[in-house]
Amino acid sequence: MNKIFFLTLIGLFIFLSGCTLSPKYTRPEAPVPAVWPSGAAYKETKPAAGVPAAPELRWQDFFTDTKLQQIIEMALTNNRDLRLAVLNVEMARALYGIKRAELLPTVNATVSASKQRSSSDLLRPGEPRTSEQYSINLGTSSWEIDFFGRIRSLKDAALQEYLATEQARRSTQISLVAELANTYLTLAADRELLKLAHETMGSQKATYNLIRRRYEVGASSELDLRQAQTRVDAAQVDIARYTGIVAGDENALMLLVGSPVPDGLLPTELNTVTLLKDISSGLPSEVLQHRPDILQAENQLKAANANIGAARATFFPRIALTTTIGTASSELSGLFSSGSGTWSFAPQIIMPIFDSRTWSALNASKVDREIILTRYEKAIQVAFREVADALAQRGTLGNQLEAQQSLVEATAESFRLSDLRYKRGIDSYLSVLDAQRSLYGAQQGLLAVRLSRLANLVTLYKVLGGGASE
Repeated sequence: MNKIFFLTLIGLFIFLSGCTLSPKYTRPEAPVPAVWPSGAAYKETKPAAGVPAAPELRWQDFFTDTKLQQIIEMALTNNRDLRLAVLNVEMARALYGIKRAELLPTVNATVSASKQRSSSDLLRPGEPRTSEQYSINLGTSSWEIDFFGRIRSLKDAALQEYLATEQARRSTQISLVAELANTYLTLAADRELLKLAHETMGSQKATYNLIRRRYEVGASSELDLRQAQTRVDAAQVDIARYTGIVAGDENALMLLVGSPVPDGLLPTELNTVTLLKDISSGLPSEVLQHRPDILQAENQLKAANANIGAARATFFPRIALTTTIGTASSELSGLFSSGSGTWSFAPQIIMPIFDSRTWSALNASKVDREIILTRYEKAIQVAFREVADALAQRGTLGNQLEAQQSLVEATAESFRLSDLRYKRGIDSYLSVLDAQRSLYGAQQGLLAVRLSRLANLVTLYKVLGGGASE
């Protein structure tokens, strides 16, 4: 009878093993438009032929600068934030393994042995004084048959949490690569600004020496001399300032990499850094399918869905089964031996307790799902805004770069003519001073726009889920 009941329970467990009380999951509608914004600030956002999509583009193919590639490789090995993300994935994987193992019975085996020496007064003639006894037990302990999917729901929740941590790792890697590239570009721009400050300092010093000689022979006024000196002093201030900024950039780069960066890998100028020229923005739906932070939020939403199933299952009885599937013992005493085997099981039905805590746990799981759903929708909206902002910058930076380049050329010519007029005695040095200041500012502005354009490409690669397949 016991055997029939046990087999019935096993059959029922197999039949219901795929059942849970979790709500059916349906991906929520994205609370954003189906297309990217359009207008004067945006270029054509339709997928262009031959332009790769960011999610399919490995970072090695996007960041084509060989020095930057080596630095990124170092960071992927040594960066502590990424290492912590990897460890979180390992922890989530272990927790998922624990929850999954709870679906199966735990088999325990015990072996015992004893030896006993009897008094000679109690033994028959010729019987040995020492006897040995061995016992082997094989069984399970408190195996819960998951009729209503409580353990299976917990296992599903643990799986989704594990997948969420894996998406968090991918998101951390994408952010790390982008931040590293931007720091590298900033260092290149600041080094070029430092070089420009040195060049300006040399030019200003040459002008100052010329005016000083003219002043000594009475050809220039003291006002011209002091004005020239102010430009030399201003250039020295910029040299000191950019020297400190460059050092800070190098420190920031070393922190991101997680180890010292060889000097040979550091950029010298912004012109030497190469990136892929353009990437396709695709459609919002495509971005939402590839961005790891959104996938992470969806995994957390699925985990919350499974937790509702686990909470619902607590309203139903739980059946635990403790069974011994085999025992054997043997006693040896001289030539005498004996053995025995048994089989038994003890089912236990745990009835649910319908109190405020049980109902509160269910309500809490439902509210938690609504909270996570709101976070998921917010993640989608943030992603849409990030891409839209990056596309707006891409649409305007090209025109800004052309205008800034034209400004540099115009101010350079203005400075040349002002300097020529001063040397011929036609104009005062104040005009030269203004033209010099304008040229220096225009050159600095051009470097800033070039940096913004490259940084915008990096940002687009990041917000579009670049390298998501890695």
